Amino acid sequence: MDRDVLIELFSGFGPVSLRRMFAGYGISVDGTTFALVLRGAIFLKVDDQTLPRFEAEGVKPFQYESRSRGRTVTVASYWQMPDRLYDDPEELAEWARLALGAAERSAVVKRARSKPRKRAAAEAVKRKGRSAKPRIAKKAAKNANPVRNI
Repeated sequence: MDRDVLIELFSGFGPVSLRRMFAGYGISVDGTTFALVLRGAIFLKVDDQTLPRFEAEGVKPFQYESRSRGRTVTVASYWQMPDRLYDDPEELAEWARLALGAAERSAVVKRARSKPRKRAAAEAVKRKGRSAKPRIAKKAAKNANPVRNI
């Protein structure tokens, strides 16, 4: 699928941004990616609230073969868009809104998870009474020009 076809397909939903991603595109609104276009198919973001709708349609999550691991990897957060939506722009817009909602909820959860870790790391640095930056700079300088005795 090319960019123009995708923009037209989602026109009932509203303006979307396309960004090259892997071997396809990421489709987003205001920086929130809610769909992926890979291998000629569109995969929409899902969460616990929207997953039953995808399961009822009989569609599957995104999967790919991992060459390094030698197995099939399933990306459970993106499920294939039902084929019938390609011909129904109104219903596609509804599913896109659901996928965007799932993506926004996922982003909130990720931010909430990362804040305690960042806060804990900052507190650990304060307890030690020094910043981590000088330590990193000192190590980088030490490794920049290693002197070897041969």
